[in-house]
Amino acid sequence: MSNAHDERPQQTQAAVSDAVGPTGRPVRTFPDPPELTEHGPARIIAMVNQKGGVGKTTSTINLGAALAELGRKVLLVDFDPQGALSAGFGSNPHELDLTIYNVMMDRSVDVWDVVQQTHVENVDLLPANIDLSAAEVQLVNEVAREQVLASALRKVEDYYDVILIDCQPSLGLLTVNALTASHGVIIPLICEFFALRAVALLVDSISKVQDRINPKLQIDGVLATMFDSRTLHSREVIARIVDAFGDKVFDTVIKRTVKFPDATVAAEPILNFATNHPGAESYRQLARELISRGGAP
Repeated sequence: MSNAHDERPQQTQAAVSDAVGPTGRPVRTFPDPPELTEHGPARIIAMVNQKGGVGKTTSTINLGAALAELGRKVLLVDFDPQGALSAGFGSNPHELDLTIYNVMMDRSVDVWDVVQQTHVENVDLLPANIDLSAAEVQLVNEVAREQVLASALRKVEDYYDVILIDCQPSLGLLTVNALTASHGVIIPLICEFFALRAVALLVDSISKVQDRINPKLQIDGVLATMFDSRTLHSREVIARIVDAFGDKVFDTVIKRTVKFPDATVAAEPILNFATNHPGAESYRQLARELISRGGAP
């Protein structure tokens, strides 16, 4: 992986208001970052949580679309055999002849033959389907089995500014591959107590990959999702998240809304489906915050 992403300087300064946000910190507004004069190499970010239903795929789609709005070239990697990310852009995973599985397991398949352009400008997709579930078993016998995805992405990383990997809800060998290929990790965390219980195991897994395989890997942030400000439960959970992760928690909080499943049914990012909706604005704010933290160029 390129060293160009080590210790990225912060690129923008946030405006701080007197209001207090859901995280208990003063509300910060992040300005649009400077336009890029050139593209690549990509900073690779894994969206990881071994618990399902926490908003990984929704966040991958909409953060990718928001970064693209800011002029970043984005590749989204579907790394879940369920193929939800691919379906989120209108692709039928069951009809795909070539997927990320073929790129990883068949040396004769070129990654550029699998990359798909989406209908969202500056967003491309590496799709997946149920075939990927076989990779978990087949990789066991591979040389440097943890680094197969990193090798596959090497051909394309100079073309993009950000590569987001939507991981399956598991801490198996596929997720280890994603962590090995990545510079950073975003942990989407639903605002429910049960979601907090398994986070220690996830952080331990990230630490092991840092220690043994990928010392440059870092946690870019913890993203609170499906927050409902009307409930004491949500407010208590987000307070615990901040207690546990401190400044690693993004100021941006994704609130629960029916517009997200509606956008999924329409196979559109919410930024396109309901461009002025608060949910769309939240992901725009997240993209600006990620860039301001140095998590994206």
